Amino acid sequence: MTPRKFQKRQEAKNQRIWAPGSGLRQAIFVGLVLLSGLFTWGATPAAAAGAPVGAASAGSAADDTAHLSPVGFQAVRVPNGDEPPLAAGIWYPTSAEAQDVPLENFKQHVAPSGPVKGHALPLVVISHGGGGSYAGHYDTAIALARAGFIVAAVSHAGDTFDDQSKVMMLWRRPAQLSRLIDFMLTDWQGHADIDPQRIGAFGFSNGGFAVLVEAGGIPDLGRIDPYCAANPQHDLCTTLAKAGVHSVAQAPQPPPDAWKPDRRIRAIAAAAPAFGFTFDRAGLASVQIPVLLWRAANDRHQPDPWYEEHIRSALPRPPEYHVEPLAGHYAFLPPCSTRLRAIAPMACVDAPGFDRAAFHQRLNAALASFFTASLQSQSASH
Repeated sequence: MTPRKFQKRQEAKNQRIWAPGSGLRQAIFVGLVLLSGLFTWGATPAAAAGAPVGAASAGSAADDTAHLSPVGFQAVRVPNGDEPPLAAGIWYPTSAEAQDVPLENFKQHVAPSGPVKGHALPLVVISHGGGGSYAGHYDTAIALARAGFIVAAVSHAGDTFDDQSKVMMLWRRPAQLSRLIDFMLTDWQGHADIDPQRIGAFGFSNGGFAVLVEAGGIPDLGRIDPYCAANPQHDLCTTLAKAGVHSVAQAPQPPPDAWKPDRRIRAIAAAAPAFGFTFDRAGLASVQIPVLLWRAANDRHQPDPWYEEHIRSALPRPPEYHVEPLAGHYAFLPPCSTRLRAIAPMACVDAPGFDRAAFHQRLNAALASFFTASLQSQSASH
């Protein structure tokens, strides 16, 4: 789909959401997506929500990485219980020759369906931001694959760029991430090359919330109402007020067994995790694995100290903590092309002096270093 066609589709969707009589559930949905900083006025929602936003120059990017270790890639479908299969992407070290391959609005330099190179490799699963897709952190996936990881990312059904019908049901995301791990360890053709004792997870925004739950975190969504009473000027709260929503108790409620950890995951990295204030010390007490926490210093969608700082102070073990100066919420998404910057300025235009491409080099290197150290040490203890 071209960016122009996508923009028209999303504009029509916005009109339906805000049309008179569209319903309380849709209004709450819009409010909570805004809380996670992933739907912004004046931006193409897919780009603003974690969907691919393009490399600075697809051709030059391929030229710049041609000398690096080749990366294999597969697009797969993951069983999802009684629902349709989940779309997912897998990146991994390979010996095959890479080529330029389209990936939604990107062009990545990979070897489609190349053989896996190596054995007993660590696995990192990725959870995208609200309204995104599995391709939204493709550059991080490629960097981790070049560092020796198998990487799998899933499109979270009900919270993707083309379907936000279940974005309120936050408990669906961790369950889908666990199903991705199930698939990787049992059904994927390269499953024998994965070390099941070395599994990590990386998530951005709504995805950061998901990996915290997978690590043992138990949120209290009932904290949203008092949060808005104390902070009526914050994005979520102003949007809910405009929509006439006075209590999230009116939204679908999580089932009793909603928040289940996945103890196969031995380390997590959360970038700008959404709903941070819904976790307290008791809710994070079971998070005993290594955590990397990253905050954008200029994040106006998830204002400090209600998100990363709140989580950092409540974790039972001090996380590895990074604060990126000048970075906005969307800095964790890949650098934008000129064309997409014009379509999605809120997601693409950074503060003066902030170099997103350089930041991603540091971000991806830090993630590779963190998971290498954390998963190696965890594996050694088994």
